[in-house]
Amino acid sequence: MMAPTETLLQTLAAKLPLLLSTAGVLLVVFLGQALLKENPLANFPVALDDLPSDEKRRQAYLTKARDVYAAGYKKFKDSVFRIITSNKFNVIIIPPKYLNELKNLPDDTVSFDGAIEQTMHAKYTKLEVGHKLIPHIVKSNLTPSLVRLNPTIAEEVQESFRREMPECDDWTPVNINYKLLRIVAMVSGRVFIGPELSRSEEYVDAAINYTIDLMRARQAVDTMRPWLRPFLANRLPQVKKLNERLAQADAFIRPIVAERRKLKKEEAPDDMLQWMLDGQSERFGGEYKTETLARLQLGISFAAIHTTTMTTTNVFYNLAAYPQYVSELREEVRDVLAQHNNTFTSAALQAMKKVDSFIKETMRVNPGGFASFQRRVNKPFTLSNGQVIPADVMIEVAAHALAQDPAVFENPQQFDPWRFYNIRQKAREQGAVEEAAQNQFVSVNPLVLTFGYGRHACPGRFFAANEIKMIIANTIMMYDMRLMDGHDERYRNLDFGVSSVPDPTKELLFRRVQIV
Repeated sequence: MMAPTETLLQTLAAKLPLLLSTAGVLLVVFLGQALLKENPLANFPVALDDLPSDEKRRQAYLTKARDVYAAGYKKFKDSVFRIITSNKFNVIIIPPKYLNELKNLPDDTVSFDGAIEQTMHAKYTKLEVGHKLIPHIVKSNLTPSLVRLNPTIAEEVQESFRREMPECDDWTPVNINYKLLRIVAMVSGRVFIGPELSRSEEYVDAAINYTIDLMRARQAVDTMRPWLRPFLANRLPQVKKLNERLAQADAFIRPIVAERRKLKKEEAPDDMLQWMLDGQSERFGGEYKTETLARLQLGISFAAIHTTTMTTTNVFYNLAAYPQYVSELREEVRDVLAQHNNTFTSAALQAMKKVDSFIKETMRVNPGGFASFQRRVNKPFTLSNGQVIPADVMIEVAAHALAQDPAVFENPQQFDPWRFYNIRQKAREQGAVEEAAQNQFVSVNPLVLTFGYGRHACPGRFFAANEIKMIIANTIMMYDMRLMDGHDERYRNLDFGVSSVPDPTKELLFRRVQIV
């Protein structure tokens, strides 16, 4: 008589072909379902389709994303296409003509916060995302206060320049990106956290180095293969350093937040931290923990310092590369200030139309990134042409390729500092007031997507634009500048994936304006 175990083994052996066959069928079904699940993407052509694999496309994106977007836009232009990014997920590029459709989609269909979480690797960088209090405070408190705050901000710009810039009696090399990091940190900090703290070295160090370390950590995670990130991202030296910086910054900011909570209403300062404390309500998630408010302060500092410094450095590199335009800008600033009691009022800043045009053209030619209107798709939606955009992908608009399209801008490769000044002047002459307004630096416009588009367009752009104008105007009134000896072309920006930044290692030569 056979043992039960032996009988079971014989039975299994007899049925092995059937079991293997069934397993094979199940595997085919499973793989088929997986392929079907991905099938919607097969309807969209892929940029760089001449490359043999997605991994090759991913590598091309890491090093030459500018060319990836440009090639896709040129080939497909008015059609939807996809690219493979450094994260190795599919990004669907939507033509600009659909922007008005996209901006009306609800947040539970296309998520702005979800895109930030994904592109900034918030899981590893611990960036605070999704708090509705901040955009509300910026729109309801900061922007309406600019008329009152602008003269104070201008004073802080002048004081920061006095503290940070060398004498420059003769041509003096200056790493302007580093100086701007400190100047922008102090000027922004004046509004964010008050004058007593904004000039302290501890605050400046915390704000600047958190910003730098966050971007380095993000880039390090970007270069890591996506499937390795859950296991190794937190071990990256850049991520570890960011965590240390976060702890240091928290230790500095948390006691300030705690102290503010104790102040009586009549003692409360007039700055963004106080507006945040006063603005807490159930509508915005109830009362925030001190730790969360400290992190939000860091997040605000990051957004302001990173983008404003990058934009202003780009402008300085263009001023140095095209010195023939400086005298005209200087004349405009001098005339406008003379008409406004030598004060940077909101009206004075509005009147600096050539300065405005120079900045806007700089961002058209030298943007901070090659894509805009980035959203994570949470629910499928259908475009007006009938195409279905599936869930669990990112969508973008190829903003830089659009800005370089000769059908949109005449001679798009050329840096024309008065491009937008002339567009605005012509529009005014023709009575097209809205077109004139849309071509200001601060305006949201479907052809120049510097600040995004729709309801999630950068809420802090009015503050940033005023700050940048004040910095530029002060500089050109005080200094001449030029490229370092041996350079006769503008310094090239450094591209990394979707981002493009002015080279932070470069120096410019500054000299105080010679009074004849």
